[in-house]
Amino acid sequence: MIYRDEYELFNNDIIALEKGKINIKDNQLFKEKMADNLMDTIILSNSFHLKRLCYWVAYEAAVKFGVMPSSIHTLYVSRAKEDLTHFTVPAMNLRTLTYDLARAVFRVANRINAGAFIFEIAKSEIGYTSQRPVEYTSCILLAAIKEGYKGPVFIQGDHFQLKAKNFLSDRDKELSQLKDLISEAIEAGFYNIDIDSSTLVDLSKSTIDEQQRLNYEVCAFFTKFIRELQPEGIEVSIGGEIGEVGGKNSTPQELRAFMKGYISQINGLEGISKISIQTGTTHGGVVLPDGSIAKVKIDFDTLRELSEISRKEFGMAGAVQHGASTLPNDAFHRFPEVGCAEIHLATQFQNIVYDYLPLPLKEKIYGWLHANCSNERKPDQTDDQFIYKTRKKALGPFKREIYSLPRELRNKISQVLEEEFAFLFDQLNIKDTKPLVDKYIKPVVVEKKREDFLKEEKDLGSLEGAD
Repeated sequence: MIYRDEYELFNNDIIALEKGKINIKDNQLFKEKMADNLMDTIILSNSFHLKRLCYWVAYEAAVKFGVMPSSIHTLYVSRAKEDLTHFTVPAMNLRTLTYDLARAVFRVANRINAGAFIFEIAKSEIGYTSQRPVEYTSCILLAAIKEGYKGPVFIQGDHFQLKAKNFLSDRDKELSQLKDLISEAIEAGFYNIDIDSSTLVDLSKSTIDEQQRLNYEVCAFFTKFIRELQPEGIEVSIGGEIGEVGGKNSTPQELRAFMKGYISQINGLEGISKISIQTGTTHGGVVLPDGSIAKVKIDFDTLRELSEISRKEFGMAGAVQHGASTLPNDAFHRFPEVGCAEIHLATQFQNIVYDYLPLPLKEKIYGWLHANCSNERKPDQTDDQFIYKTRKKALGPFKREIYSLPRELRNKISQVLEEEFAFLFDQLNIKDTKPLVDKYIKPVVVEKKREDFLKEEKDLGSLEGAD
């Protein structure tokens, strides 16, 4: 059901406005009915005003249900101090059917008493999936309410990245656009931000410090910006990156050079709590001519060594692995074994959704890709390779159609993804991490007003970047 106007939204048997505050009159009906109705309105309504009011209701309801956007920073600091390395935190990019997939995540988490997991969306994904930060947060919070999950919820800005070409041609503009995105994200409850200035690493320089200089200077610049902006009582978890995913493998020398330079720049502020490195993966995997994914050999020795250096020398949680969702199933148990702090997972979830889309819709999407993304096609690409690499770009234009699939089919997709999440959570050993989260994370309620959700969104320019 889509709410048609403000009166219908606030005058019913479930919620009411009382002195400018939202009062939930029936918690059970909110979970059973209103969470779905709010999502329908957020995705399908043409009213900007109504969508923004739904974001407000979602946030206020989440607080009342004990679901709070939080920073994972203190858990990561404790991971280093107390050697809590027996699990690897999955960070999941949900590009489509976000509400349905998040519900599946929370169902698994409830079953296994898990708390150490992150929902994230990359800078580029915000663009091509048409999910601004406040919408993404609302999807996650409503999913938690729907499934009865309580406690801290970690929502992360992934690959908040600078484009080297733009930075070198107009530094101030590139920095300003990323500052605007960070501001919007933190305001939406993204209390975990991964700064990716690894695009500025220049391997042509003669020393490692010179190669990493722009990277650590810019990461420090945004660390200061985030610390000034973060809500009172919340230490936003910040991540850095020393090796661009898809490039050469990272080294201990690069990690130490980056951290030495970075620490010298942040003037005693609380710094990053994790570091992303390159170990042999590529975002989305390497696509073969038939559309299948080439097998990847991850350098687990590098992941182990750099995670240990991160913890013991710099007090961070460890190293972060990107581009991992398309790895073979027998690889995932290795990440906790080598002390990997966090693993980023995205493309395989998208692939599963595409596997279950009705053929007429897929053909319509693929036709759109040929008409609108042909400039991205490389001369030697087969049709299968082109479709596989570009089909993520259709998720925004076809968001409503995918969300409008029959409920039975959406439930089926959610069930299949639930099995995927259950497997990954088992392999990454996050069972019974809820007590750890509750021990080290003390959620802070950030007071928000109706007006906070009715602001116009800034034009953030191009949201290109890694994904």
